Amino acid sequence: QVQLVESGGGLVQAGGSLKLSCAASGRTFSSYVMAWFRQAPGKEREFVAAATWSGGSTYYASSVKGRFTISRDNAKSTVYLQMNSLKPEDTAVYYCAASDTVVVITTAREYEYWGQGTQVTVSS
Repeated sequence: QVQLVESGGGLVQAGGSLKLSCAASGRTFSSYVMAWFRQAPGKEREFVAAATWSGGSTYYASSVKGRFTISRDNAKSTVYLQMNSLKPEDTAVYYCAASDTVVVITTAREYEYWGQGTQVTVSS
């Protein structure tokens, strides 16, 4: 079993930056795909970014491409999400997810492991 714990969320002004971290424990950190999703009140959970086990392949939602960067440090059992040029519409609870069997990386139901979420609020 894998446990995921997110940190780094907070309140920032529009145009600011935050870096989220997701620390994994419970087994060797070797999940095939690690990803970030987010969910705003009243909205469906949406895909943000994903990285394969080596970090050699990354994927981004069109809404964040060019502003967010996902990275993965397997030696530290941690995945990161660097968020720049934040907008009010980025406000959401951000969740870390992991999977050994994911096929469609943008679909939340594909992931077996989830963190508790960390709140990101961007004010205008």
